Parts: sequence; C-alpha cells; structure tokens
Amino acid sequence: MDWLNANEALTLLGTRPQTLYANVSRGRIKAMRDPKDSRKSLYRGEDVRKLAKRAAGRRRQETVAAEAIRYGEPVMPSSLSTIENGRLLYRGRDAVVLSEKATLEDIAVLLWEAAPFQLPARSRATTPSLQAAFVALAERAAQDAPSIGRSELILRLEAISVLGTLASSLVGGRSATDPLHVALAVAWDRAGAADIIRRALVLLADHELNASTFATRVTISTGAALSAGVLAGMAALSGPLHGGAAVAAQALAGQARTMGAEAAVLARLGQGMPVPAFGHPLYPDGDIRAAALFGQFTPPEHYAALHAAAYRVTGERANIDFALAALTEAYDLPHEAPMVLFMLARCVGWLAHGLEQAQQGQLIRPRAHYVGAGVER
Repeated sequence: MDWLNANEALTLLGTRPQTLYANVSRGRIKAMRDPKDSRKSLYRGEDVRKLAKRAAGRRRQETVAAEAIRYGEPVMPSSLSTIENGRLLYRGRDAVVLSEKATLEDIAVLLWEAAPFQLPARSRATTPSLQAAFVALAERAAQDAPSIGRSELILRLEAISVLGTLASSLVGGRSATDPLHVALAVAWDRAGAADIIRRALVLLADHELNASTFATRVTISTGAALSAGVLAGMAALSGPLHGGAAVAAQALAGQARTMGAEAAVLARLGQGMPVPAFGHPLYPDGDIRAAALFGQFTPPEHYAALHAAAYRVTGERANIDFALAALTEAYDLPHEAPMVLFMLARCVGWLAHGLEQAQQGQLIRPRAHYVGAGVER
C-alpha cells in the first residue's frame, strides 16, 4: 500500500486542500499521520487515484455536455428528423424532395405517424395575428389535460386539435376546409403565392433539436399538456436569434436598398454585429432549405444584391430566415409573414416531438456547471 503526502494528493486530484479534507471526512480517502512529522497526514494512493479518475470522467462528461448544447453531438434519441450531409430528413425522407408536392398536413401525418386528417373548422372569433396565437395557446395550456399517462391515439387527436387552434389564430376562418397553404394565400389575398407558401411550410416543419423544439420537449417532459409545450416553443421561436431573425434580415434589406448592399453589410460588421440570416452551423455548404426556396422564385433586386455582397464579404450563404424575408417581399405578403409561416409550420414539429417525449416519459433535467462564489477548484 502506497501513501501520498498532501501536495502529491492535491496534484492528482486537481482540487483545493479543503476538498481533500472533505473527502477524508466522508470516508472516500483513508488518511494516517505521517510517521516523520506528526503535524502532517498521508493519504492512501489507491483512494486518491480512484477519486481523481472519477473526477476526470466527470469533467470530460461536463465538457461533452456543454459542447453538445452548442451544435455539438446529439444529446437525446429521436426518430423524427436529422441533418445529414447537408440534407434535412423527416423520418429518413428528404424534406426538399417532399416539398415538391407534399402539404404541411402530409408532413404532420408522416411525423406524427397518424392517419390522414382534416383540421377542425377554423374559428372566426378573432382577427388572425401572432398576438391572437399566443393568447389562444395560453388559454388552452391553462385548461388542457396533462400529457402524462394518456394513450398515443388520444394524444394524436389532441395534436390535431392544437394545430387547429394555432391555425385559427394565424390564418382565420376563411377557407376552413382548404389545406393550410391555400388558406394562408386566401387570407393574405395572394392566391399566386400558394405554392411557395406550401413549400416553405414543408421545409420549416421540423429541424431536429433546435431551441424552440428543445423548449417544447422540456415542457412536455414534465407531463404538461401538448398545448403548453407548443406555447413554450412559440416563446422560444419569437427571439431574434431564432424565428425572429427574418425581421433583422428585412431591416438589413431595407438598408441595402437605400445605401447599397455592400455598404449595408460593412456597416453591420463595423458595428461589431454579424450579418443576420446568413450562415448555419449545421449547413457548412449552405442551408438547403433556403436554396430550395430560391430555386422557385426570383428575389427582389436588393435582396439578390445583399445576398451576393454578404457572401463576398463574409463567405456565408443566406439561410432560411433570409429566404423567408425575400419571398415575403417578392410576393407582397404581410410584414409578419416569416414568423407566421415559421410558427405554423414548426407547430407540426413541436407536436411530433411532444408526442415522442410523452411516450418516452422521462423528465429532462440537465445539471448546471456552477461557477459562482464559493466554488472549490
């Protein structure tokens, strides 16, 4: 049996003396008086090395977990969607290929593993708006039954109802039996935009474990209602680093029209801010969703110039948020159209993840890496 002095033990453990003493008092490390100096202690080497190895493992796990949260390795199992070699796949099927013909309702059937369905007749009670959507989902979240302990069939039926509630709030009551892309085109009085709206909705339906989807899954993991999970997703989506990025792209495009595209880009960078709606960590060769949309319409001239200038200066290509901003102006849609399209489409994905999380039945509860006062290092 070997014994280590305090300096040797602390070097192996990588901690402060207080931590060493705490481990001794808790029985994790055996100690004895140093025969050569009764004022000092020796520590059993086997115990110290075992604890040091365990601590190193924890540190590696913390590093992996922290990096995973930032576009790193996958952190939870899901059979819904993934990004693989620049392709977005819904249950193994290419989303770009699906967008050629599928509707958002078709994608719901695929992701929810449900039978074909028709949404409930949409309400005419309120003027369609983003505000109405938040209010409607909040009212449901306060009343709907928890997701825990309910059958898959019942939850799928509830998912249809929740999507119907959101559609009523964002689309309104006209064309209640039409597919959602047609209903939106009618509501916006832009019949010619129906096909590009359909494509956008399909491409936006899911995107594996993005911020809003993670918020939804965390909420459902507590047993909360599907509507509560969707409400959590909506709140996360509203941020400027997520679904709200198209608003910044619209503002930058306005500057490009007045001061020139390259000047607008350089002004943005000169303020120490990235160019909004360009680049995506999961698509190093460019966001395939944006490319698929740009292949179907001609963006306004100042958007095309901005796209070229941003790529020339930054080396980054436009992402889906920029494409949504461009098609909004190209088809003269309402200013909030990017968020409406994003929210309505992603609701299908949120509900799919909510259904999957409810079946897994596990609480999502990460640990915080505390770095505040009193931390022993």
